[in-house]
Amino acid sequence: MTKKGTRTYAQEFKQEAVNLVKTTGKSCSQIERELGITPFLLSKWVKQSGEKGEQAFPGKGRLTDAEAELRQLRRENDVLRQERDILKKVVAIFSSPNR
Repeated sequence: MTKKGTRTYAQEFKQEAVNLVKTTGKSCSQIERELGITPFLLSKWVKQSGEKGEQAFPGKGRLTDAEAELRQLRRENDVLRQERDILKKVVAIFSSPNR
């Protein structure tokens, strides 16, 4: 759930804004005023772009490679736990003397 009044920006917009900082020599605060975005938001985008490069702004519903791999591994782990639990129950049923 997003806060009331929270704006979302497209990946292309963020990348172009970061490019403006890198190519024009203007300060982040000056470009923020020109683009009409929240103070310090562009600084945050520049930092994310420096840390993550191409995968800095994945957008809604899109995961970075690491997040996608983590999600897949967690899903596999859940399946393996369920299979293990089923096998434990089967062993308990077949090893009971009342059978």
